[in-house]
Amino acid sequence: MKVQRLSHTSFDAVLNCFLKAFENYYVKMPTDKEYYRERWKAAKVDFNLSYGMFDEGKLIGFLIHAVDKRNGVLTAFNTGTGVLPAYRGKRVVRSIYDFALKDLYENGVNKVKLEVITANEIAIRSYKGIGFEIGKRFKCFKGELEDRMIAPIELKAIDSNEISWDDLPNQHVYSWDNQKESLLNGIYSYFQVLNHNKVESFFIIQPENGYVAQFDILNTQNSSASWQRLFMGIKKVSSTIKINNVDEKCKEKNKQVLAIGLENHVDQYEMELVIKNI
Repeated sequence: MKVQRLSHTSFDAVLNCFLKAFENYYVKMPTDKEYYRERWKAAKVDFNLSYGMFDEGKLIGFLIHAVDKRNGVLTAFNTGTGVLPAYRGKRVVRSIYDFALKDLYENGVNKVKLEVITANEIAIRSYKGIGFEIGKRFKCFKGELEDRMIAPIELKAIDSNEISWDDLPNQHVYSWDNQKESLLNGIYSYFQVLNHNKVESFFIIQPENGYVAQFDILNTQNSSASWQRLFMGIKKVSSTIKINNVDEKCKEKNKQVLAIGLENHVDQYEMELVIKNI
């Protein structure tokens, strides 16, 4: 078996291996090809710095990296690692990382990040053995927003270039796919919720599937009524929503998400490895 970059492997071959590797995963993975084409483009996946394990030319394991400068550091984000069932237990992921970390470092990448479901203890031990450490702790939610009887909501659609990102709260706690660099590279709709003609909150969403990438209160009071108006604004766009990776440190946000009727269906760790000394 041999590790090499995925730059000369077709998109279909990578996706087929990906879907087979995740067939019995903790959460059901989408199967639509265009979903992954758009998601990986938004995340800034670079197949020149993504890697696969090949057995006689057949892709049997993979490490897909999005690569971008985040917070001033060129970072590779693992947006998907998997091994076909027949090849598990053969240290395939470790072998791919042994190759990848050296190659990433030689190409100027100084940090590697990934997300892993907290219940996936085997993967967590494997990543720790490679040198990754747990950083952020995320909660993921899904469900239908409860209808709250409050005053009519004033909702304003805006363009992404109208956003002053430096003025938005908690930008440092978002995960890779929900950071502004990924959002501006993807297909999202941007909204403000107004109260008495003043912008009170905002959210960023994919209306066709109800995926909410960012949302927060802008006023300092952070009241329950403000959160209710925000969620009712989201409900106007999509009543059934999915929210990935709310940092557990955002206690009020997590509290309000549960209060509006969503289910905390899975938790994740963000893990990272600094590779400047490799």
